[in-house]
Amino acid sequence: MKNRVVSLAPRLYKASRSHNGVSYEELSQITDNSLIMKRNFELRSDLVRPKKALGQHFLTDLSVAQKIADALVVELETVGGATSEAGAVPSGNTDAAMPVLEIGPGMGVLSQYLLEREDIDLKMIEIDRESVDYLLTHFPKASGRVIEGDFLKMNLSYFFPGTFAVIGNFPYNISSQIFFRIIDHKDSIPQVVCMIQKEVAERIAEQPGSKTYGILSVLLQAWYDIEYLFTVGEGAFNPPPKVKSAVIRLRRNSRTELGCDEKLFKTIVKTGFNQRRKTLRNSLKPLIADKAAREAWTPEQSTEFLSNQVFELRPERLSVEDFIALTKLFS
Repeated sequence: MKNRVVSLAPRLYKASRSHNGVSYEELSQITDNSLIMKRNFELRSDLVRPKKALGQHFLTDLSVAQKIADALVVELETVGGATSEAGAVPSGNTDAAMPVLEIGPGMGVLSQYLLEREDIDLKMIEIDRESVDYLLTHFPKASGRVIEGDFLKMNLSYFFPGTFAVIGNFPYNISSQIFFRIIDHKDSIPQVVCMIQKEVAERIAEQPGSKTYGILSVLLQAWYDIEYLFTVGEGAFNPPPKVKSAVIRLRRNSRTELGCDEKLFKTIVKTGFNQRRKTLRNSLKPLIADKAAREAWTPEQSTEFLSNQVFELRPERLSVEDFIALTKLFS
């Protein structure tokens, strides 16, 4: 599927007087504004049907959506090259707005708050045609901002020639692939705010020494500072997932290079954690054998190389800096 920006003339929506026996008279008894909006959303008869194949769990809790939108911090380069944060952009100054890409907007529960922000220039990437139609029907401001396509395949530099932030309720089934793509474009993506499976969020934010520390922990922490913001319960979605979710924020750190072969760094991290219960001496055997053959090691050279104490450790014990040092040994 080719990515394309789509826009449609808004279609009129006429709500039914009741749904599942709940009348608008009953709805009017709810005094909390957030609850009113959530209940009104649930009553609508034209909602998009969640598709299991796409991993869709639509966010329905408006207060959570507002918190996610508020977590996005505007960072812009001013004329002098300095960085300004949220609140520094004059109202209506769209030329100074920070480019933002929302992944998988679905029915726009998060998008509606992002579209109201004048300090960001929002685009949305959505693979589901039904969701695209819904967005363009119910959110006039979305016209010209929705890209129909797959984030994992889209030409990011075409739509964003400069830097841009990423935000979204990531589908559980492709969240790791999304993060690997973000890493590939780390110099263009200074910030990510996303909702993902709680277990994955904890893994990403974890420090060395923990059982949950893994591949994504190392590869993302090499380039980003990770903040675990808050937990979201199962009842905030339709359909409810079987596990809790969490919102995290990634902000690009000051590292500009690893000081080692970046491709080899990724290979060593992934290979090391593929057999995380084993020491690195065992899990990295294929890479050690390749280096020995390439350099025609003598038995003495092999013994000397493996005498480094790092090979007696399991991968979860190593920090980003330790993995960088390990990569240099294989260079």
